[in-house]
Amino acid sequence: MEKEIYLIRHCEAEGQPFEANLTKRGSKQAKQLSDFFSKIKVDQIISSPFLRAIQSIEPTSNEKNIDIDLDERLSERKLSSTDLPDWLEKLEATFEDMELKFDGGESSQEATNRAISVIDEIIKSENQITIIVTHGNLMSLIIKQFNKEFGFENWKSLSNPDIFLLKCKDNEFDCERLWEVE
Repeated sequence: MEKEIYLIRHCEAEGQPFEANLTKRGSKQAKQLSDFFSKIKVDQIISSPFLRAIQSIEPTSNEKNIDIDLDERLSERKLSSTDLPDWLEKLEATFEDMELKFDGGESSQEATNRAISVIDEIIKSENQITIIVTHGNLMSLIIKQFNKEFGFENWKSLSNPDIFLLKCKDNEFDCERLWEVE
């Protein structure tokens, strides 16, 4: 059976904290996501527990009458527990060296492993079509797992929201971007 996994980066938010709300524009984008999925059959929705991720998919969840399953493994990646003034350069380095890890942070490989464990469970499940809502960096790492060319510049070009479709059939994977950037 072919599996379809819609990877969604959350809509525009007021900030990075766990409890950051969507902006007014982000709330409109969440409605646009609901419109996007209106004619697509969905079996399950799994989201990062961060408020901005949940709020991004709530209109779709309500429209389809499907509960949102929260999964910590889809949480924002923690680059470091200390403030990094040059965080962008540090992040870029973690795309090149998947094992690179900063003080109190998580390596790209560690983040990839936790995210891919969610993908593996979906592939083994009975559900055919799943929506995953996560964050840009983690979504990029998931895509990189299936497309080695996907890197830092691709991450920089992501929008809020963004949607990629990961298809799996007979252990063959295909990933394509679906969201039309405004």
